[in-house]
Amino acid sequence: MTLSLSQKQVRRIVLAAQGFGQRGLPQASALQLRRTHDRLGLFQIDSVNVLTRAHYLPAFSRIGNYDPALLERDAWGPKRQRRMFEYWAHEASLLPLDLHPNLRWRMAKAERGEAGYVGLRRFATERRAEADAILDRIRIDGPLTAAAFEDGKSRSGWWDWSHTKHALEWLFWAGLITTATRRGSFARVYDLPERVIPQAIRDLPTPDAATAQRHLIDRSARAMGVATAADLRGYFRLKPNEGDHAIAALAEQGSLVPVKVQGWSQKAWMHRDAKFPRPRQGAALLAPFDPLIWERGRAERLFGFHYRIEIYVPQDKRTHGYYVLPFLLDEALVGRVDLKADRQAGVLRAHRIALEPNAPPETVERLTIELDRMAIWLGLASVSVGEMVRTS
Repeated sequence: MTLSLSQKQVRRIVLAAQGFGQRGLPQASALQLRRTHDRLGLFQIDSVNVLTRAHYLPAFSRIGNYDPALLERDAWGPKRQRRMFEYWAHEASLLPLDLHPNLRWRMAKAERGEAGYVGLRRFATERRAEADAILDRIRIDGPLTAAAFEDGKSRSGWWDWSHTKHALEWLFWAGLITTATRRGSFARVYDLPERVIPQAIRDLPTPDAATAQRHLIDRSARAMGVATAADLRGYFRLKPNEGDHAIAALAEQGSLVPVKVQGWSQKAWMHRDAKFPRPRQGAALLAPFDPLIWERGRAERLFGFHYRIEIYVPQDKRTHGYYVLPFLLDEALVGRVDLKADRQAGVLRAHRIALEPNAPPETVERLTIELDRMAIWLGLASVSVGEMVRTS
């Protein structure tokens, strides 16, 4: 039996599944941070620091003010305190440690040369000796950055990567090395998994690929509430042949419930544990790589909100700005703000605010509160607002 849902019902289910409306105490705890990370299943990593790096923002959007040092300790702290590890999931991501066994099939696939771009796959075969030599150096010398293999010189942009950097990236995909910590301008420091991942996690049994893929789809469905098959696969970047069998198996056992969503042409699924919440009230600024909106087509289906990040667009061709955060108000996306943390001046600069046609009268007041909260969280003394427009 297929359940019919309205757009309003779906938005409420999705926002609840994503953990919005959890703000409480003036300062969120380490436990709240970990619960948020576990609920989402990952924080997508991004190095752009014009505001703050994107992996810090999803927790702030959901639980409010928290100490970023808590995330850094869980991600890159001492081995005994680790709660996260870095690997390729949606994109490069910080993942809960208990997901490690369920991504080993992907590591094994990379090690066999069956994943990644052509230049990467060669290190599994004809260039394996080069990769092994790099691995041996890390094993002997300890944690190293890519620059350590280039006599202190590093190159920016993946298109300029040296052969060594490609080899390091293949070793990372294959799970033969991992991230020990981050240094300087967010450079990854590589080390052996046995020196980074706690023994208790490495001792967990490795499920077969099909079982692991079912787990990942289930985790995706819990995090999204209601989703199409493409949405479910995309959360952890599963291909159709990796995700569709898992969707079918979970549907057969009743974990996924088929739903028809008003206005959606695609068939959708709802996790059986999804909540049907009451109307939601709250506000949040969303990172460009927040799981709620990182798939732009899904954001349009859910909220009727067309969003594209313009970091790589020439300045004179940008519509909304360089680093633009959508503004979630109650159950709708009602605006977007081009933000910059001017750390030298101690100012959070909202260069441009664009309100959607459906933005209610209280939008500016509610947005001002959120900007003030963000400034406090970032340790900035004030907020400066520039141009404000209403889109048509």
